[in-house]
Amino acid sequence: MLIVVPAVLPPHEAVACAAALQAADWVDGKTTAGLQSAPVKDNAQLPEASPVAREWGARILDALGAAPTFVSAALPHRTFPPLFNRYAGGQSFGTHIDNAIRPVRGTPVKLRTDLSATLFLSDPDSYDGGELVVETVYGAQSVKLAAGDLVLYPASSLHRVEPVTRGCRLASFFWVQSMVRDDAARAMLFDLDGTIQALAAERGIGSAHVVQLTGLYHNLVRRWADT
Repeated sequence: MLIVVPAVLPPHEAVACAAALQAADWVDGKTTAGLQSAPVKDNAQLPEASPVAREWGARILDALGAAPTFVSAALPHRTFPPLFNRYAGGQSFGTHIDNAIRPVRGTPVKLRTDLSATLFLSDPDSYDGGELVVETVYGAQSVKLAAGDLVLYPASSLHRVEPVTRGCRLASFFWVQSMVRDDAARAMLFDLDGTIQALAAERGIGSAHVVQLTGLYHNLVRRWADT
């Protein structure tokens, strides 16, 4: 399931975040790459301890908590502190798969990466290339979103970032451990939640059918949740 979550950051906040990132000190992105992805990773990354990364990472986490589509699609149990990367001058990230487990630096927490997320922070007209390409059961899907929009997809997917041949692509990326680890189950719950919301808007939240479907939704969450 690949889900686009629009306007996680409103345009003015995305612009402010990009400006702060441009002025920050960057390091080679290979410093956080695993053994499998390091040979194909060519980008720059903000150090996790960077004040800019910490400030904007916290702001992004707050924004995610207020984004109903993200919460419905991810059913988040834990979210990795957002990281930030930059591509320019032909840089790219070849086909790879994300590590299954990510330790949160400076803590005893280890997070299972059920979902990967990319929050785009550059105006798509300001750079050429840089598409996130995710391999799905329906073929490769190419994603290049407006600044402030986010894409969420299974971390088990092969994916890559195409070379940036003009301008600069800034983004935040992170992983989510879901309360429901199975992607197919999460997809069904996401569809069911959307149906409930649409039916509630049409017939009222107290409608007998809305109440019945809401009960079904929560009973499925009880069956599938792992917290």
